[in-house]
Amino acid sequence: MNPKEEERLDREDEAVEQNSSLTPALLAITAQLPLPISQSQVQQITPSALAYLGDAIYELYVRIFYLVPQQRSETYHRLVVAQVRAETQALHLRSLTPHLRSNELEIVRRGRNAAARHPKRVDPGIYQQATSLETLIGYLYLTDYQRLTELLQKIHLEK
Repeated sequence: MNPKEEERLDREDEAVEQNSSLTPALLAITAQLPLPISQSQVQQITPSALAYLGDAIYELYVRIFYLVPQQRSETYHRLVVAQVRAETQALHLRSLTPHLRSNELEIVRRGRNAAARHPKRVDPGIYQQATSLETLIGYLYLTDYQRLTELLQKIHLEK
């Protein structure tokens, strides 16, 4: 390996370390949003609505993850789209499943059952899993932000 390649790999390693240490701090920014919602109100929110919220929170998490090192807008877009697509979300859900508690598995089940319609390009099972992940993220965002942060950190995002 030549010196330039070694230098590039060192920079990439540093970026991964920076992203890992920045993630909790950056996620805390969204935790400061006012959430005047009770547990009984959360129980009344449909899985589709939780998935809608979870989709936004998940995409924000992924966007924050890729901020460092600085890159061109097109590169940011390509990296984020690769992580928020249904197929990747389904993989992330499968990797998280062994770490989920029984109440979280119930939310995942509700999210899966709520995903009746799906885009033509995506297998229905994959779409259900992706919606389940988004539902879980939306639910945890409203009910247990610390647990959400813990689970998101278990997701392996590709550089």
